[in-house]
Amino acid sequence: MKKGYLVLVLILLSIVSIFIGVKEISLSDILYLNYDKIQILFLSRFPRLISIIVAGMGMSISGLIMQQITQNKFVSPTTAATIDSAKLGILVSLILFSTVSVFTKMIISFIFALCGSFLFMIILKKIKYKNAVIVPLLGIMLGSIIDSISTFLAYKYDLVQNISSWLQGDFSMTIKGRYELLYISIPLVFIAFLYANKFTLAGMGEDFSINLGLDYNKVVSIGISIVALTTSVVVITVGKIPFLGLIIPNIVTMYQGDNLKKNIIPTALFGSVFLLFCDILGRIIIYPYEITIGLTAGILGSFIFIYLLIRRNT
Repeated sequence: MKKGYLVLVLILLSIVSIFIGVKEISLSDILYLNYDKIQILFLSRFPRLISIIVAGMGMSISGLIMQQITQNKFVSPTTAATIDSAKLGILVSLILFSTVSVFTKMIISFIFALCGSFLFMIILKKIKYKNAVIVPLLGIMLGSIIDSISTFLAYKYDLVQNISSWLQGDFSMTIKGRYELLYISIPLVFIAFLYANKFTLAGMGEDFSINLGLDYNKVVSIGISIVALTTSVVVITVGKIPFLGLIIPNIVTMYQGDNLKKNIIPTALFGSVFLLFCDILGRIIIYPYEITIGLTAGILGSFIFIYLLIRRNT
């Protein structure tokens, strides 16, 4: 999977994304510095583009780390109870700390996502028989339990509509001043790159990695913390994006093997390309109206997931 091709596709899709919208913007508007159109670009189009690229990059790398640590290709923040835990954290912040800032809500969501991910890893250690299906099924079951708690609390405090609208994956409301939290994902990507070789060793198993002198628990804790924080930032900013952290790492590793340091950049680029494509598709299908990116990514992702499942079992 050539990084150069991915960069070229990302640039082309980015240009297309900038010029798609209810308010038409042409190249001449930019060249002649049309004030109103330039304002739209800087207040809406560029923030939306940046948030899509950063969210796609962060969630894809989170999935790659989770799959490496758990030694299972069907584990991701979606199937490891991380997103469901982050959702519960947001709900708790709405109930108990409704007046606090968005950053504080993100911290609360991060704590819950971290606890949910560690709980999944603890349960996973207790399971002796682990195959490609059992591990993600365990995560889905745990996530469903946490989600049922969230639903109960949301119903009790009349917040069902609030939490549903908040978590619906959607970039249409992304404007300047409402997406900057996503920048937290960028240094996390660099940390993931620095620890890439250690994550690769950890993916070989606890006993094997300890024999090589690796502090297994420390590395796993760092990996889960990166995943939890990235997931919290994305969920609280743009909502839940299904399948992204599951299918993108699978496609990349299918062609390039399991070396995380080698795969981390192609995974980030491909995740951004896929999410940007889904966003553009959702904006043109029923133009000038818009389909949420959660729906377009969910439909495309489900077909790709079925293909990956068939391919890995044949």
